[in-house]
Amino acid sequence: MAVPTTVETVQKEKGYLAQLDGLRFIAVTLVMIDHWLGERVQLPLGYFGVNLFFVLSGFLITRILIISKAQDNQLERTHSRSLKQFYIRRSLRIFPVYYIMLLVLALINFPSIRATLPWFLTYTQNIWVAIHHTWFGAVDHLWSLAVEEQYYLFFPFLVFFIPNRFLLRSLFFLIGISVLLRVYLFATGAAWMVQFVMMPTCLDAFGMGSVLAYGMIFHRERFTKWVSSSWLLLASLALYAFDLYMMKSLAPSRNLFTDVFDRFFTSLFCFFLIGKAVIGFKGVFKTILEHSVSTYLGQISYGLYLFHNLVFNAYHTPPNAITLRIWNRLTEWTPFLTDSPARLLYFYVVTVSLATVSWFLIEKPFNSLKSRFAY
Repeated sequence: MAVPTTVETVQKEKGYLAQLDGLRFIAVTLVMIDHWLGERVQLPLGYFGVNLFFVLSGFLITRILIISKAQDNQLERTHSRSLKQFYIRRSLRIFPVYYIMLLVLALINFPSIRATLPWFLTYTQNIWVAIHHTWFGAVDHLWSLAVEEQYYLFFPFLVFFIPNRFLLRSLFFLIGISVLLRVYLFATGAAWMVQFVMMPTCLDAFGMGSVLAYGMIFHRERFTKWVSSSWLLLASLALYAFDLYMMKSLAPSRNLFTDVFDRFFTSLFCFFLIGKAVIGFKGVFKTILEHSVSTYLGQISYGLYLFHNLVFNAYHTPPNAITLRIWNRLTEWTPFLTDSPARLLYFYVVTVSLATVSWFLIEKPFNSLKSRFAY
């Protein structure tokens, strides 16, 4: 079992993986299109994008934790320092813009925020959805951030304090428990929202990302062989396509595939997509994923995700929303744009503008503080 054994090797293992920002760009764009087009989208683009984020998070967090654990062992120190650094660095990246956004939304009395603010402040809004079997409105998408934060609460302890020889089977255990929990919820007639938003039922997505990181670090040759295989990528795509077909074909609309198997097959396809991106796509995919625009939009994807539903949501944005009033005024001057793809482009430009301001004024300054808390 190969594992980083020197501080120099550890730092090299933490190197930047260029094409993953491109995948972030694709993931957040799929989510935005899904929420902006609503029922006109026949494929679960948003669900795929969120699952891609979950698998990617599992991969990146596990990679950081395993390598930090190896560095602790090499330096003969406890893991308490690495745990502290992990939570400080995550907080600096995630909390500032999130809590500033919540403060602004509460001040302007944005729909549903004030009444449920304690849930959002404590990252438990997904539990609120599971209890009440309904959504919030234009801030629905924040459920996935709660899932991520709840995952961060326990997973670092699992990696740091379970011996490496037991880690892989622990990851498979999490994947299996997640699927079995969805089976149980489906069999007992639980509301579909419960399996959709709860952290334990999302663990197979995070777990697959973690298995990917484990293979990359401990079994590099086997990892490279598996994720280099175009046949395995295509096979996972075929399974995902079969899953989509079964979801659409079976009755009722909420069935075994929508509520149990979809996240597993979606995550499996994401597993091979991310693995391929780690070693590097070639040709046109390399060009797309490593293009400066893709990289930048991937870099600001957190802001894009936070703000896109506030710009517009096909189900919840009222006709008098400022973004729609501006668009309507623009189409008075250029009526040929009224029902064109330019509307999506307009929403995209507004969202990118907000995320850019957020990145340079809030996120990047706080992100720069992470250098003071190196592992």
